[in-house]
Amino acid sequence: MVYLNRIYTKTGDGGETSLGDGSRVPKTHPRIAAYGGVDELNSVLGMVIAAGVPETWATLLRTIQNDLFDLGADLCVPETPAPVSPPLRITAEQVARLERWIDEVNARLSPLHSFILPGGSPQAAHLHWARSVCRRVEIGVLHLAAVEPINPRATIYLNRLSDLLFVLARAANHDGRDDRLWQPGG
Repeated sequence: MVYLNRIYTKTGDGGETSLGDGSRVPKTHPRIAAYGGVDELNSVLGMVIAAGVPETWATLLRTIQNDLFDLGADLCVPETPAPVSPPLRITAEQVARLERWIDEVNARLSPLHSFILPGGSPQAAHLHWARSVCRRVEIGVLHLAAVEPINPRATIYLNRLSDLLFVLARAANHDGRDDRLWQPGG
């Protein structure tokens, strides 16, 4: 359990912060950007829930919010060959759970024959916003992976999450019947 008795520490005032292993890095480091993006995505999912979605979806999204804290913890502790105590890492089961949810939601959607415009119902618009933030966060994590080793399930999780948010957005548009289709050139 985390215990926070002070909110400010003044240790970051010079532009550095501590990672989960105690090492210090600049706040501009790709690792900080990666898990900062995960935090932003978690906040956007909070907005999705607050904007009003069915309670079953809110429960699902709260599970994902907890997973995103796991992902942030995963990203804040650099990979080491033989850690003294194993850090929290995104698991294959967390990815598989997203895949099950995608398949369940997608099974009831109308077939898609074109790209769709983000929007429709307010719930769908919020879910599309979360999906686009998720894609940007995935890119940030990939930038980190290009310079330092990370848990490969981190990017897989984000990739599946953006797919889930896409199908949920379609489901929020009456199972895709109210999706607005892209009209090329017009």
